[in-house]
Amino acid sequence: MTRVRVKICCIANRDEAALASAAGADAVGLVSAMPSGPGVIDDAQIAEIARCVPPPVATFLLTSRVAATAIIEQHARCASSVLQLCDHLPPDELRTLRASLPAVKLVQVIHVVDQASVDEALAVAPLVDALLLDSGNPRLAVKELGGTGRTHDWRLSRQIRERCGRPLFLAGGLTPANVAEAVASVEPFGVDLCNGVRSEGRLDPVKLRAFFAALRPG
Repeated sequence: MTRVRVKICCIANRDEAALASAAGADAVGLVSAMPSGPGVIDDAQIAEIARCVPPPVATFLLTSRVAATAIIEQHARCASSVLQLCDHLPPDELRTLRASLPAVKLVQVIHVVDQASVDEALAVAPLVDALLLDSGNPRLAVKELGGTGRTHDWRLSRQIRERCGRPLFLAGGLTPANVAEAVASVEPFGVDLCNGVRSEGRLDPVKLRAFFAALRPG
């Protein structure tokens, strides 16, 4: 099996970005304004962190915006290498994003709730570079768009991975204790986590090392 990429999300500052990168992260996630969930920082701080992250580590801007013009404006301030679209965007908005930001990778989040989530993933996959499967619930009155610390039904994630034709990141409640099982169940391109490597809200170097040891033993 090919090497599974790792994205460490909810990065709060330059020190956390450096810690994640030194531990072996392939990408860091920078969370902008969300209706709920952890790790939110302002766009100026996102831009500062994004500037200091050395290639080839990717910088993901997590956005809850759903209009292409607003996302393009936000990206101009933050200058990340990847846009992680945490809410649903209509196809025309995705096409506008692709045309306007051809050098920026687009990663669409799919919140795996039930079988309808599989259909949603397969419909959007051709319009983006990758999918990220998480355990939020955008159907709630206050949308959950990530950072729940919950796992979801990995059998549904496996269906999406086998059929979507795009690289797939698996998120949602991953920890050092369950990441090996998650990867064996879904065989994703990458994994993404926030709470599973934190203690009292801060990135924990001990948990980081345990996570990478569980994912990449030996």
